Amino acid sequence: MFDPERLPEIRRLVRERTEIDRNLLIDVLDEVNQLKANVVTIQPRNTNSISLVAADGGNNRLQFNPYLMQVVRIVDSNGAERFLDVISPTTDPAVIDDHSFSNNTPLAKLLRDLGRSSIRELSTMIPAGAPKSAAWTLVYRDLCEWAVLYELICYRDWGSSTLIVHDGLLRTKVFAGDLFVQLYTKIRAAIERVAKTSGVNIFLVGIAKHSEVLTRYRMAMSLADVFPPGHPLYAAVPLELQEKVYTWPEYVRLPDDDAADVEKPKYNMGSMYLVRFGTRAGDPVWTVDLLACQDQRAQEIFGSLVSDAQLGFPVPFYPHCLQEADRHAQVVDLDLAILQDTLVETVRGQVEADRRAIFDAVQLETVDPAARRYS
Repeated sequence: MFDPERLPEIRRLVRERTEIDRNLLIDVLDEVNQLKANVVTIQPRNTNSISLVAADGGNNRLQFNPYLMQVVRIVDSNGAERFLDVISPTTDPAVIDDHSFSNNTPLAKLLRDLGRSSIRELSTMIPAGAPKSAAWTLVYRDLCEWAVLYELICYRDWGSSTLIVHDGLLRTKVFAGDLFVQLYTKIRAAIERVAKTSGVNIFLVGIAKHSEVLTRYRMAMSLADVFPPGHPLYAAVPLELQEKVYTWPEYVRLPDDDAADVEKPKYNMGSMYLVRFGTRAGDPVWTVDLLACQDQRAQEIFGSLVSDAQLGFPVPFYPHCLQEADRHAQVVDLDLAILQDTLVETVRGQVEADRRAIFDAVQLETVDPAARRYS
């Protein structure tokens, strides 16, 4: 802690520095005026909605030293399981490739359509040789979620217009080279083909609870009354505002941008918006990406999403379909206990028969009394 006698001096320095930097707030307020000019009222519409989500890695982890496993489970808002796998940090990615192709999983379809034969070719974050870090298992989970999304759009027949909601923005750095833009091109072609042959519209949006853009502009938006009370509202985020926030230009540039004098797009397939689905000034604002080729249909898309978002629970004004998908995908409570017991039971089976009594005794001894005391 600071010496109490030094605290007034430190507070004075903070005040002085804040006064010197006061132009920072002025600049941000000027920037949000660009948002204010783009604000549009959402008109509700009726469209089916489906979402998919990979459950959070922390909830899907099974651990019993020295074992660590990641349950990759992707479920849609109807509770239908779209993908399931169990891997560990020591899993050989070649084994995953063999399993994917032999079972024609969504990941295998994505690999084939992108002209790749291995997940190592799909992402440079997948290790070559024996993996040494557990971080790549979460990259694998993300790749599987994009693969399921791709399969839903490109391989499933939809009988009516449908809005597919992705948990997170439509931008990522996990794909190697320009593969993510190639993925966008194939998704766009599939959507256009379905619309032409059957008259069914497939829309894709990505929504994030947190984003750097919203963190930067949230206070200024409130001060400038960008979203006044009364109606659900949305506003496109100009590229120049995004560029002030994100370090990587490729994370901002639109996938169809073919300017010759800059690096080609790699990490983004979305057009960014800020959206408030509620009607009050204090209702939450979310960052949403529309598929870049559907930018001109923003009113139709947000109008289809607003009713679902207003039903959101337990997170208010957050798409209910996405919360349902997350609820279905979580591996918790009894399911988690059964899987954890299965792991321990299997490890016990690897111990020599005459040492299993010791194994059981150690299991009892490892109960943490401190955890019980402070639970």
